[in-house]
Amino acid sequence: MLRSMIDGGPVPAGARVLDSRNPADLDDVVAQVVLADPATVTAAARSAHAAQRAWADVPAPVRGQVVANIGALVEANAEALARLVTREIGKPLAEARGEVQEIVDTCRFFLGEGRRLYGQTVPSEMPDKQLFTFREPVGTAMIITAGNFPVAVPSWYLVPALLCGNTVVWKPALYAAAAADALYQLFVRAGLPAGVLNLVHADGPETFTGLSHALDEGLVQKVGFTGSTEVGRAIGELCGRHLQSPCLELGGKNPMVVTEDADLDLAVEGALFAGFGTAGQRCTSLGTAIVHESVHGEFLRRFAAATEAAAVGDPTRDVLYGPLLDERFAASYEKYLGWITGGQRVLGATGRITADNPRAGFVGDPATGLFYHPVIVDGVRPGDDIFDHETFGPLVGVTSYGALDEAIELANAPGYGLSSAIYTTDPKKAFAFRRGIGAGMVSVNNSTSGAEAHLPFGGNGRSGNGSRQSGMWVLDQFTRWQALNWDYSGRLQKAQLEVAVVPADLDFRL
Repeated sequence: MLRSMIDGGPVPAGARVLDSRNPADLDDVVAQVVLADPATVTAAARSAHAAQRAWADVPAPVRGQVVANIGALVEANAEALARLVTREIGKPLAEARGEVQEIVDTCRFFLGEGRRLYGQTVPSEMPDKQLFTFREPVGTAMIITAGNFPVAVPSWYLVPALLCGNTVVWKPALYAAAAADALYQLFVRAGLPAGVLNLVHADGPETFTGLSHALDEGLVQKVGFTGSTEVGRAIGELCGRHLQSPCLELGGKNPMVVTEDADLDLAVEGALFAGFGTAGQRCTSLGTAIVHESVHGEFLRRFAAATEAAAVGDPTRDVLYGPLLDERFAASYEKYLGWITGGQRVLGATGRITADNPRAGFVGDPATGLFYHPVIVDGVRPGDDIFDHETFGPLVGVTSYGALDEAIELANAPGYGLSSAIYTTDPKKAFAFRRGIGAGMVSVNNSTSGAEAHLPFGGNGRSGNGSRQSGMWVLDQFTRWQALNWDYSGRLQKAQLEVAVVPADLDFRL
């Protein structure tokens, strides 16, 4: 039985219990989770707030050593953690191993940042006076994460937040509660004092209410959220009332432009991985392939053939993707399939994979889990629901264009701005696309999915509020700049009013 963890200990049992089930084998209950109420969420923030000053007083290089310990513990437990991720959310084991490696990479990067939380020494316009800047922790952060990357994405928040001297309340997705609890155990055993990291298992409305109360009490100074655009808007509004700027990493409708000079086989490989890897359940999953009209037919033929040949099924085996994450995501995906219109061309079967709706070469028994056919929908255009909105599942839209300016306009049209890609052999097209696209991330001859721990990750528009995770850029989310001026002249010097003026003959001409 998994419980919330506050101040280093479990919270007493509550009235509501939820089963976290293996989506590849719905009879397999991975964990039972005791749900927290709003008061528990607020209590976790109170504990973190009380612990923050002492944690901030720990020298940053020492906090960096704790981060190094976290990385070492994750690396030592990598296989067990990856297998738990696969069991709980159905992510193919190879991808789960990569996700765990990303935690290790993040820790290795931020270990060094413990010795590089640089400020500046700035010259003053006055004599006998010095100016300085310092990075200070924001305070206590409430981190709310999705479950499609149940351990990697939380580490993008938790590691830099803790390194910078903040304390944290972490609310993971309930359908990934076992993986979250495992990661929590690894973090606290790395040397974190009680109260510095608190874990709450709660559903959305209770979390929102508890966060609202914590903000009212002044217990939380930063909110990080990964999830849907709709919920992100609500959190942004809540934080705005408290004059706070949250870190919002939201959905995507990520475009991939294929030019007339592209390597089509490479583009198909990228579309297959970005569109159907993790069953299309990434915020960076391919939404729409925008293909030049001269190669549209050939690209579509090759993409459909590659999709038909891809292995789907048991995530513990060598497959492109396994099940959908959870029954509620399956229900949402059924709704998205209903957006297909008669004017669009569907390649292949649609819906749940069953004995009556089979998929050739399926790996394992489809009756055990939430397995769905990969779907390619050709002929999508702006105004179509499939074109305009995120479809969280194994569905890729395809459309065509004539001139590159049209392709860029189509790529920007849905209003998301997370990830994007262009396949071309022409550098001019690559740089023109980069200048025109509104996405926070651009790939050239690579898929829309795939992040490295030392590059900024994040989006604009419907994909986020411009905040960035990963690399040194995330430090701006978890620190505030403090300016110090120190006048040792022995008298009051007035900036702008008493600045020395150097005589010059500005009327001089040769």
